[in-house]
Amino acid sequence: MVAVYRNRRDAGRELAAQLAHHHGRRPVVLGLVPGGVVVAAEVAEALEGSLYAVVALPLGLPESPGLSVGAVGPDGIPVIEEDLLARLGLTPGDLAGETRRLAEEARRREAPLRRGAALEVRDRVVLVVDEGVAGGATLRAALARARRAGAAFLGCAVPVGPPATIDLVAAEADEVVCLQQPLRFRSVAEAYEDFPEMDDAGAASLLEAFLC
Repeated sequence: MVAVYRNRRDAGRELAAQLAHHHGRRPVVLGLVPGGVVVAAEVAEALEGSLYAVVALPLGLPESPGLSVGAVGPDGIPVIEEDLLARLGLTPGDLAGETRRLAEEARRREAPLRRGAALEVRDRVVLVVDEGVAGGATLRAALARARRAGAAFLGCAVPVGPPATIDLVAAEADEVVCLQQPLRFRSVAEAYEDFPEMDDAGAASLLEAFLC
């Protein structure tokens, strides 16, 4: 895949243009930590919405941490790839300990980024934004969390992702915007000319700047 975005900010501006119909609706824009916050900030600024950072962590097996079978956020309610889990001969109950551990880690990471503010999305237009999507579990976990919290309208926006994953994500949202859906998708990074590593500190600095 040839790079189509200069950087995350460039991708965010292109997404914002496709989401312009939400201008004036005071959307709540949720950026997945860490890199999704950069993209989400551009969307929130263009749409005059509010910006929040949310954490969702891949749920792996303790003996095979590199194999993701789902994802979980601070509320501890996981999204699980049930077909994959069944092929492995496991049940959601087998993941209970790891789910609790990751939920606690997600709470710990998200708290300083939120500065004690609750995630208030009830009856609001909510747009969940990330820098791109591959498997989709973390994005789906963030969407499901917003839905449970009472979002009136739930949108999802990413610069790039494989078509099969976008179809899965679409089942969780009222609207999905994905600008690039290459059939030969290999990684999110390939869509960017400049794709530096991001961490929570970088996301925190961006949130501070947005609020000033």
